[in-house]
Order: sequence, then C-alpha cells, then structure tokens
Amino acid sequence: MNRNQEKPIPILITGGHHDPAVAVIEALQERGNFQFFWVGHRYSLSGEKTESVEFKTIARLGIPFFELKTGKLYRSSWQELIKLPLGFLQALYLLIRIRPRIVISFGGYLAAPVVLAAYFLRIPAVTHEQTVVFGWANRFISLFAKRIFVSWRSSLRYFPSRKTVLTGNPVRREVFEERAPRFRFKNGLPVVYVTGGKQGSHVINEAIRGALSQFLEKYNLIHQTGSSERFQDYQKLSILKNQLPKKLQDRYILQEYFGLDEIGSVYSATALVIGRAGANTVTELAALGKPAILIPIPWVSRREQFLNAQILAERGAAVVLEEERLSSRVLLQELETVFSNIKEYQKAVGEARKLTNPAAAVQIASEIISLLN
Repeated sequence: MNRNQEKPIPILITGGHHDPAVAVIEALQERGNFQFFWVGHRYSLSGEKTESVEFKTIARLGIPFFELKTGKLYRSSWQELIKLPLGFLQALYLLIRIRPRIVISFGGYLAAPVVLAAYFLRIPAVTHEQTVVFGWANRFISLFAKRIFVSWRSSLRYFPSRKTVLTGNPVRREVFEERAPRFRFKNGLPVVYVTGGKQGSHVINEAIRGALSQFLEKYNLIHQTGSSERFQDYQKLSILKNQLPKKLQDRYILQEYFGLDEIGSVYSATALVIGRAGANTVTELAALGKPAILIPIPWVSRREQFLNAQILAERGAAVVLEEERLSSRVLLQELETVFSNIKEYQKAVGEARKLTNPAAAVQIASEIISLLN
C-alpha cells in the first residue's frame, strides 16, 4: 500500500475490546496512510457519567470518537430490545457520514448494528473474537463479515472455515515497555498487581479492602480499582490507605486505571497478578510470563471467563478462584500458596507463552490491507 497517497484511507473501528484494537491500529499505521474513526461507549456504566477507559484511550490517540446507544439481545429486557432499531439507524447515519472503506469490529453488542449497517451499505467488515468460545454478537457479526479473526484454535469450529483465520489475540506493545520507574519498590517484598479489568471489580476491591493491612504486611500492592460512581471503591480505599502507618502506605499504589504509558512498568514490577479472566488479561499474562490468581466473572455468556482462565490453570500457570469462594481470608491463603511455589508457577507460565502470537496485530493488519487492495 502506498504510504504517500494524497488522502488517507478512512477506517471505522468498533467493539468492546479496545486494547487489541489499539495494537492493530499501530500495526496499520506502520503499513499505510489511514484515518481512523471510533464508535464505542463514552461512559463506563449505563446511567453513570464517568468517562470510560475506552473513550479516554482513544481520545488520547487523537482518533475521533462517536458514541453509539443501542440495545443487546443477550439477557435483555424489553427496554433494551426497543433500542436495537435506533442503534442500527444511528450506525447507518454514522457510516454514511464517515464513508469508511472498511469496518473493523472487536466484538460486543455495540458492534452488531454497525456491521449490519455496513453490510447494507456494501462496506466490507472484519471482526476479531478474543475468547476461547464465541460471543453472541460476534456469532451474529460473522454472518456479514468478510474475515473472522480468532485468538485460540478452539474457536475455529464456531465460525465458517472459508473466512476464519487463526491470528492470536493482539497485545499492545506498551505492555512490554517500562516507561515509569515509580512502580519499583525498595523493600524486597513481592509485588502483586490487583486489577478488575478496565472498569475495575467491586468484589475484588472489597476483598482487598477487608484485609488491606494484612496484605501489605507481606506484599507490595499495585491496585487498579476502576472508577465506578456507584461503588466509590477508589475513594474508600484512598481513605483507608491514609489511615495506615506510613510504612504500609509506601507499599500501596492505588489508581483508578493505568494508562498505556504506565501499564508496561506495572507489569515489569509485578511478580503475580490478581484479576478477572478476560481474554485480553489472559493473553497479556501468557505473553509476559506472569503467574496469576484469576477470579472469573460468573455471569458472562457461556462461562467465557472461566474457560479463558482454564487456559493458564491447566498448564499450572494460574489458580482459578471462583467468585463464590472469594473473601479476604481465602485470597490471602491463595497468595501464600502460590508464592510458596512461585518457581513452579513461573516455569509453567513461561511455557504458556507458546500459546500467544507476537505477530497477531501485524497478521490482522496484513489481512485488512489485502481486503482493501
């Protein structure tokens, strides 16, 4: 593709997983002259006014962001269902306005009306499935997509073979780069990174809050809480931190979210991760060789997060802690068990690296460019 062409090629990106999307954007930018547009969720949760990590990340990259309001089919109320035609009409309007050459979807219910509208306008679309099974939105999107990229070999059987490509899950290059030395502790204690994904996890935050001083007696914690207005976890934990002795305060780094300029340093300092089991988290852990205690969200479609977690657990690289068993006491016990066998876990997670494809973003970018040409 000619990088010196006069006008950049417009590409519209949508879906619920912005991390692999950013990796693909970077790979495309190295290969051609493109102008990106984003359709997504501006706010973290429905009814709240806290801007989503997705919006903040895309805005920081200077990509025009369009909010789309639509409903979803899976476990929906009638109020959600009546939003579906409105979401389709809004998507149709945005596509006519932007006129992209291709639509790139990263799954999620919001992407479905965008891809459907693209099909009606004869704009080609591709989609990427992050999980080991499939999302219902991607199952629908696959009917209209020109290419379906999957992260795991087990996902191949869920989509038409003639247009499905095993690529792996793209990982942002920033997770490998150490840019912020402030995450290095000098006390010699192990560093544990606690994360609930981009929105945070209230139940994990509560488990930490219930015995914060006990955690900090043995470990340094880097804790990503999310920014939920409803639960106010960051605010509650900040107050609790300020009540601790100075020695323990110095072992606790607390933030709502760690951006692209920080996440690589967080991972570099970390010996073990406590978190949910989203596909992106599991891929990053495997790619970086980090042992983990994974607490899958129990209510997601098709036990998706549990199956993601099993990828590492079956290889001895992670412990799966069911949410119904989660408590401060149990989490402390699991931490002690893993660290007492940390060398075995580190060896196992090193083997898990073989499950990832470092060139996933480049491979997807090449497929997209091939379609454009």
